[in-house]
Amino acid sequence: MAKRITVTTPSQKNYDIVIQADFAALPQALEPLCVSARRLCVITDSHVKTLYGDCITEILTPHCREISVFSFPAGEQSKHLDTVQDAYRFLIEHGLDRKDMLIALGGGVVGDLTGYTAATYLRGIDFIQIPTTLLAQVDSSIGGKTGVDFDRYKNMVGAFHMPRLVYMNLSVLTSLDARQYACGMAEILKHGLIRNGSYYEWLITHFPEINERDMETVEEMIYESCLIKKAVVERDPLEQGERALLNFGHTIGHALEKYKNFTMLHGECVALGCVAAAFISWKRGMLSMEEYYEIRDMFVPFGLPITVDTIEISEILRLTRSDKKMEHGKIRFVLLKKIGKAVMDHTVTEEEMQAALQEIVFDGKEKE
Repeated sequence: MAKRITVTTPSQKNYDIVIQADFAALPQALEPLCVSARRLCVITDSHVKTLYGDCITEILTPHCREISVFSFPAGEQSKHLDTVQDAYRFLIEHGLDRKDMLIALGGGVVGDLTGYTAATYLRGIDFIQIPTTLLAQVDSSIGGKTGVDFDRYKNMVGAFHMPRLVYMNLSVLTSLDARQYACGMAEILKHGLIRNGSYYEWLITHFPEINERDMETVEEMIYESCLIKKAVVERDPLEQGERALLNFGHTIGHALEKYKNFTMLHGECVALGCVAAAFISWKRGMLSMEEYYEIRDMFVPFGLPITVDTIEISEILRLTRSDKKMEHGKIRFVLLKKIGKAVMDHTVTEEEMQAALQEIVFDGKEKE
């Protein structure tokens, strides 16, 4: 179990995505970055620090100049500028300079926050990603989008800053609870829906092995999803066009996250957003009724919701208008032309979104 994908970047600082069965090969993967002369700082959260903090420091201590660990309370509620300021103080106190490097050890919150800290500390220092959730492995650790939330607005403050390495240890996935694991599947299913219909059908066919976390199947799944993410971000590294297709399900999904005050997980909200976007695609005649219902219903075997309780639709619509994906006052929405082919659209109306939200509201009756 070992795979490698190289991502090319405009700055020519290309980086590898390394997929391994454990952390043992991490020092070797870091050799091209000359870490022996660097101070390293692991940035992680309180939960991941308990699980893997000591392991990472023990593995890397013989291979670097010095290593330290900065941690913050786990959860989306820590993903804000106050935590970044705490990280700056820690880095200054430990003497990290432009030649040193940060290590993001954790899920999407850790990766986004560490990346933004690296992008802005001393006008930019190197960092690597060691994602420990399925969602982070297939999505947020790749492509250099970093950021933090501002007030209730998700990822409103951020920067593009490419990692120098993404190292994935598949064994960490065994520590995820079922809900966190399912969240990663939302982004994986999204990859198939927007770019590769055959891959989407493969996922549906292999859902028993995926849910059982059969490592051979999981490795193949992660590898294919990473190839899709790589292809998109290489062609559009700064999200000026095609890369925005990765936001399928995110316009309504982010609004739901904010409305629920992040009590629902990101992948759960993305799944609901994908159902809503597929519903609009069906009503516009882009998908058949059968395709829509297949898309909707196939989130269920992977442990993801297709309905949500107690939402105020007018408030969700208001939140979509404050999303950072707005362009010239119009919502940049991603729809499906077919399974495996997404398109950008700027003409989705509030009436269409309202109908889609009514479709995903649980009303006590089974959806047909």
